[in-house]
Amino acid sequence: MILTGNSYLLALIFGCIMLSFNIFRLENDFKRIEYQDSFCIFRSYMGYVSATLFNYSFVLQAVYRYILIMYPMHLFWQSAKFQTFFIAFTWILGFTYPLAFIFSGDIIYDVNNQVCQIPLQLSFPVVYIAILGAIFPILLIMFIYFKLVRYVHKMSKRIIQVNTLFRARRELKMVRRTVILISILITVTFPYVIFMFMSFFKRQPKSYFRIADAFSDLSLFLVIITLFQFTEPLKTSVMKRVNGRVNMVTTQE
Repeated sequence: MILTGNSYLLALIFGCIMLSFNIFRLENDFKRIEYQDSFCIFRSYMGYVSATLFNYSFVLQAVYRYILIMYPMHLFWQSAKFQTFFIAFTWILGFTYPLAFIFSGDIIYDVNNQVCQIPLQLSFPVVYIAILGAIFPILLIMFIYFKLVRYVHKMSKRIIQVNTLFRARRELKMVRRTVILISILITVTFPYVIFMFMSFFKRQPKSYFRIADAFSDLSLFLVIITLFQFTEPLKTSVMKRVNGRVNMVTTQE
């Protein structure tokens, strides 16, 4: 639950950052302002941070399931302290890796998209953030998933305890759900990837970030809904509260 709570918290933070992007853009469009505010660069920095941490929160869940299957007797690796340590490590990584771009001047104001960002072009900052913030965590999750699939498949062919096999299949199912979440992110944010490759040839549309931003908002909404569906304890608790309130209203009437 700690790792799931971390994902929900990061989804909330990422959502707030995206909301601030949209508010700033709408205000500037409405007032026809073509210059950045004092928080523009910091807002962009937090956007990179929150998106990266959100991706790595799913990596932590996949790694945790991997440990449960591969090393079921190592209880310390499954403890809350160990999970908290890795959460803290990813947060430090997420806040540190794009920090240099604030002082290097790579984050600039784009008047067409009303946003501060690293311009999409074939450059080290773009490739660096794409690899470390998105490509690497996605590949790591897929690697863990396929490795666990092979391991569970081998377990089913050997004579082992039924409980062990059942637990392994259950944890594999949880990793599969993480892969589904990542697949949603990849599918819905695919236009941004297209714009990034188009930028290498300087053919991206002027308002590409507005389009990509809309898909990012949609992907976040779909991921939160899917994450809610996959989190049975939270789903059960919320449904009990909703049903309880409905029953109270019905009784009063």
